[in-house]
Amino acid sequence: MHHSDVIIIGAGPAGLFAGFYVGLRGLTFRFVDPLPEPGGRLAAYYPEKYVFDVPGFPKILAKDLVKNLLEQLRPFDPTFHLGERAETFRKEGDLFEIGTSNGNKFTARSVIIASGLGAFEPRRLGIPAEKEFERKGVYFAVTSKAEFRNKRILIVGGGDSAVDWALNLQDTAGEITLIHRRSEFRAHELSVQKLMAARDEGRIKVLTPYELRNIQGNSWVQKAVVFHNQTQEELELEVDAVIILAGYLSKPGPLAQWGLHLEQNKIKVDSTMATNIPGVFACGDAVTYPGKLPMIVVSFGEAAIAANHAAAYANPSLKVDPGYSSVKGLGKVAA
Repeated sequence: MHHSDVIIIGAGPAGLFAGFYVGLRGLTFRFVDPLPEPGGRLAAYYPEKYVFDVPGFPKILAKDLVKNLLEQLRPFDPTFHLGERAETFRKEGDLFEIGTSNGNKFTARSVIIASGLGAFEPRRLGIPAEKEFERKGVYFAVTSKAEFRNKRILIVGGGDSAVDWALNLQDTAGEITLIHRRSEFRAHELSVQKLMAARDEGRIKVLTPYELRNIQGNSWVQKAVVFHNQTQEELELEVDAVIILAGYLSKPGPLAQWGLHLEQNKIKVDSTMATNIPGVFACGDAVTYPGKLPMIVVSFGEAAIAANHAAAYANPSLKVDPGYSSVKGLGKVAA
């Protein structure tokens, strides 16, 4: 049995920043996360994608943002339990006990849930060759731009990930085609404007409303068959890689059995990021409340609120308000 003042479930950006504030209050904490490295989806799926809405950074690569968050945590000697899923939950007296997929049991006086989208996996299109060519030219994420150097790429999708990667791979890929099943895009307006400018300049080929019908090849992807979903006209494209960015399917996972109040698989919290279970707080993509915005910058604010309330719950002698770190300095904000 391992004990700390606070357990943080999830080591994505919100969880990491929550850990920083718990450490700043002078309390011990540990992370439990099913992914093999900290950083959540930023590290697992978008390490070389730029993030533009972090204050103080005009733009920053996702992997560098994770690196900075870990550097910010370093003074507090954080403990990580990676590749380990939080599964069971119970309260015994003043302590919460979390059991994990690795058979470990952790106790704490307070819990912060920053599990992001929960158990998530890329949304697949369901075409037969999709599974056949996975890891043989079919991708559901971009983790290294270098993999696509000088390749002919087909990107499938119309959201932020698809549009952003079409733009970000221009300096790497040999040829980029993006197809979307609708004429309108879900991506951010400015990104769509940049995409259309790249299309008009001949740097990216954009086909709408087109869908992927089939993928062909031998030991590796060689061709993709796409079709206009109104006229049924088919086009055959010679490609070296197909990147399917059609979103994610998410489930709350074991947390759904913990007695938390959920709304559409999200944890309901109040203005203090408190759940319906006293001592359990949540933040980031895992939560919902009136006016919630699914933005990383908002998650950082939620993490600070959750962490300071969790710290005060774990140690009632602490005030919720941490004061200004610029005045008190690192590690001097406990009181």
